[in-house]
Amino acid sequence: MPEIARHFEQIAVRFSPAVLIAIGLACVAAGLFVWLGGLGARKVLLAVAGAVSGGSCGFFIGEQNIALAAVSAAVTAFFAVIFERIFTCLLAAVIAAAFGFIVLARPYIEDTNILKHYSVYNSQNKTERLDAQQTAETMKAYMVDFGQMLKQACSQMPAYSWLIMAALALVFIVAGSLLRQVTSALCYATLGTLLIFAGMILLLLYKGAMPISSVCQKHSFFLAVLAAMLTFGTTEQLLLCYHIGAKATTRKAANKTKTEDEETRANWRTV
Repeated sequence: MPEIARHFEQIAVRFSPAVLIAIGLACVAAGLFVWLGGLGARKVLLAVAGAVSGGSCGFFIGEQNIALAAVSAAVTAFFAVIFERIFTCLLAAVIAAAFGFIVLARPYIEDTNILKHYSVYNSQNKTERLDAQQTAETMKAYMVDFGQMLKQACSQMPAYSWLIMAALALVFIVAGSLLRQVTSALCYATLGTLLIFAGMILLLLYKGAMPISSVCQKHSFFLAVLAAMLTFGTTEQLLLCYHIGAKATTRKAANKTKTEDEETRANWRTV
């Protein structure tokens, strides 16, 4: 997996600056919102997460069929909002299994021959900037290659790897059922942190830096940063949610008491 990331880094320095800046800023802004306030807007985020996950599955399973991806995104978003508790457990399970897959599938991904589109763009003038359309085509090519890479890696992984990922998913499904608030906060902190990392990488690529190479070289440091951000985001969301929930409960109790007092006065006047 580091190889495809480094190849992407090499070609991404030629991407359209407008595309890099726009997507990078959008990812950072969305990441900060999800990282710090995801639990307070969980219905909206569940709909977005459902649309992204459903659309991605439809895109890769349907051989890059945009219409199928759009329908899959809409259906998944609908069910994510209707069945909030179930989808939260599934989201936690998918995130846990995805992290397990990244670790367990790494040897099989590194040994695969991928990036068929890379040579096409690498053969062009290496100093020439790609325009917005070429940037979009290159990103789509990488998505296609990434999907093929995942399929090939999945076919080579041994059975015990799938058992480990299934166990991780089961643990988080149970945790989501028993500790819904904590699991939800952890999920949103994870998604927000990943969005922030992705946005910062795109912005640094625009500046001509090599952020992906730096992450690969100093992976221990960035893993510590990731853990710290997850801990802070989860704790902050739980405290904020508790504070908002306590204020809402107090306000509801005050309104109920006020209504009862008004009814008592009205009955007294009637008598």
